[in-house]
Amino acid sequence: MAATTNMSNDTLRNQLLGLGFKPPAPEPKRADGAKRGGRPGAAPQDRRGGRGKPQSGQSRPGQTKGAPDRGASRPGRDKPNSREDIDLAKAYAIRSQREKDERIRAEQARQAEARQRREARARLAELVKDKGLNVANADIARHFPYGGKIKRIHVTAEQLKALNAGELGVLQMDGRYLLVTAELLAQAEQVFAPAVALKVDPEAPVEGDSYADPKYQVPDDLVW
Repeated sequence: MAATTNMSNDTLRNQLLGLGFKPPAPEPKRADGAKRGGRPGAAPQDRRGGRGKPQSGQSRPGQTKGAPDRGASRPGRDKPNSREDIDLAKAYAIRSQREKDERIRAEQARQAEARQRREARARLAELVKDKGLNVANADIARHFPYGGKIKRIHVTAEQLKALNAGELGVLQMDGRYLLVTAELLAQAEQVFAPAVALKVDPEAPVEGDSYADPKYQVPDDLVW
């Protein structure tokens, strides 16, 4: 009976196939994950209920694919300076401080020198006050070199002889030339030597100073 039934089913199937009917496709087998209620292809969960760690090359949840991980170190960032860079920076700082100190010392020296000159000029002015021997109507011009230029002072004939003999001298005071005695000239030289404009050595030959000869006159209208 069973054999007859199977033959009937085979005949019917052959007739249906001949008419163009195709038998239904067999149902695919379910994966192990589907049997346990999971989605096919889903990552298995660990015993604590969490998913497995992403493998190398996979993005973390919420992270854009291709975006760098914020926790990863960036090349060139937060790199400690080398010892060579630190030593170079120290050398520059030391040199800068040394140059600054030198400028400060130089400025202090200039200020001190200027103060000393002012004080010396003040003492000199007090020393020679009302002691000048200049004569208002003196008509003989005595020329002498001073400060890289040729200067002159008007004296009388008697004063010219005394000046050439070293008995008188000339001081520069506030742009004016003051005729003084040799003793006062020596004192002034001790107070402020740059103020000495003309000091004649009586032991020196007269030929050494061409301007000592009264015959050697420079015209008054000549501009020096």
